Amino acid sequence: MNVLIIGSGGREHALAWKSAQDKDVQQVYVCPGNAGTHLENKVSNINLDSNNFEVIEGFCIDKAIGLVIIGPEQPLVIGLSDYLQSKGINTFGPSKSAAQLEGSKTFSKDFFVKYNIPTAGYKSFKNYDLALNHLEKINYPTVVKADGLAAGKGVIICSNKDDAVEALHSIFKDKAFGSAGNRVVIEDFLDGEEASFIAVVSKDKIIPLATSQDHKAVGDGDIGLNTGGMGAYSPAPIITDSINKKILDEVMYPTMRGLIKENSPYLGFLYAGLMIKDGEIKVLEFNCRFGDPETQPILLRLNSSLVELCMAAITDNLDSYIIDWTPKHSCGVVIASDGYPQSYESNKEVNIEEYAMDGAKLFHAGTKFENKKIITHGGRVFCATALGDNLKEAQKNAYNLVQKVNFDGAFYRKDIGFKGIK
Repeated sequence: MNVLIIGSGGREHALAWKSAQDKDVQQVYVCPGNAGTHLENKVSNINLDSNNFEVIEGFCIDKAIGLVIIGPEQPLVIGLSDYLQSKGINTFGPSKSAAQLEGSKTFSKDFFVKYNIPTAGYKSFKNYDLALNHLEKINYPTVVKADGLAAGKGVIICSNKDDAVEALHSIFKDKAFGSAGNRVVIEDFLDGEEASFIAVVSKDKIIPLATSQDHKAVGDGDIGLNTGGMGAYSPAPIITDSINKKILDEVMYPTMRGLIKENSPYLGFLYAGLMIKDGEIKVLEFNCRFGDPETQPILLRLNSSLVELCMAAITDNLDSYIIDWTPKHSCGVVIASDGYPQSYESNKEVNIEEYAMDGAKLFHAGTKFENKKIITHGGRVFCATALGDNLKEAQKNAYNLVQKVNFDGAFYRKDIGFKGIK
């Protein structure tokens, strides 16, 4: 079998790396990929427009692609999965209608209320003045969100009214998130600890993946601007057996049943971002794909075949699939470009020292391969990921790997995993 991965980030490098390990996979193609996928064994990059469905279809036919895994949200929201599946091409990723769970925060919040899924109180606005008036009626802190896709950066926590006014102005007037900010959601601030719950879903069947927790804030101690994620670890101690059952019973299965009622049965990775406090859970958001950087530490722990898992979901055999994990812990530390998540410079040459570390993998994200050199090409550049017998050891091994990477302007958080260790 040949496999096609759509996307270019650290998530896609991890998906390609794991897919290539399958004994039945001859070749993995990544569109467009990065320097890491270019250098990976059994993996090739292809430069095609993933928004051009006919071109992707033609490539799949030409290369006898047996499985397509769509990594990022944008192709899902515009319907690439629907198109390829309609052409008889095995595609792992939700339909355009189901992907609205991520594509529109208003859609997802309304969905939560309709199907009694626990979440924060909210109001949605298309009009700047009406949103501004609403700020007079609420308690602070509050959360202002761009409604559409904003690469994980469209969420602004506002400690007071002035902050909220500034956030609305930035979204509506300055177009900080482009068309994603044509509508905003203003919701109640939730206190507690965030965790990620990611599952493989096929209609009403669910296989939860290893639990994980990421660090979204740019600074140590979880302070500063929200990013796409500065690191993650697995498993997440906060998700106990009782919390796990509560997530399945109160969030995941009601969501699956709701989507079936809406004639949008789900197929793919489904990611619930959760707030947990005193044994209670509320959903912050849904992502309709594997999280990044959670993918990297989770897949490092996966003993089973990723390709077989995806195919079991596609063929509606998920209920008979047994998934196998290493008991080891994993930790992934993002190495970013100075200035991220705001403005940053690219095109910096990267030097990576050779390393021979068991259970460690440097996943590329914002890189490209040019003139036989690795060049930075994004805000999040690498995720240094490693296993350990416990989280503290995994953290130590990951930071040892971080030290093997050098480029001008590189920065990273020094405390990834601190909540799990605490």
